[in-house]
Amino acid sequence: MTVAVDRRDDAHEPTEIAEVFSAHADFVWRSLRRLGVPSADADDALQEVFLVVHRRLPEYEDRGLMKAWLFSISRQISSHYHRSVKRTEERHRGLVSTTAPTVEEVVALREAESFVSSFMDQLEEPQRMVFYLSDVEGLRATEIAAALSVNLNTVYARLRRARILFERAVARLAEGGTS
Repeated sequence: MTVAVDRRDDAHEPTEIAEVFSAHADFVWRSLRRLGVPSADADDALQEVFLVVHRRLPEYEDRGLMKAWLFSISRQISSHYHRSVKRTEERHRGLVSTTAPTVEEVVALREAESFVSSFMDQLEEPQRMVFYLSDVEGLRATEIAAALSVNLNTVYARLRRARILFERAVARLAEGGTS
């Protein structure tokens, strides 16, 4: 940040945005840094502070408290910055894998997908639909009953039968057989 420091005494408070910026930009930038805004983002935060100042300057009552007012705005902008960074990190935490899957993991996933697909192909249509909607798509039994226009007990019976068949297929696979 290459803003010239103007050490005016606060007895004469500036009333134009250009004067405010010239007199206090360095103070605001240092304040933002001390409030935890990284230097890479401090210039953007500085701009946000002075956008607020520009918008609210006509409301400012000159009581010799310009630096206090600017610090208050800087604190709000800094707080907003930290909340924004935290939200972004939380959003990205679930999206970004820290490591790429290994070849073995990719192969295992493809084998599992193939097994489930082959199993579902062997089910009768009513059981396949209930199994798919419940265990793949995560719908509740009441939602499945409504979607398929069947009785709730019918959904439970079909799902139970499909899960028993799935457990048997997994057991056969574990024993070295085919699905």
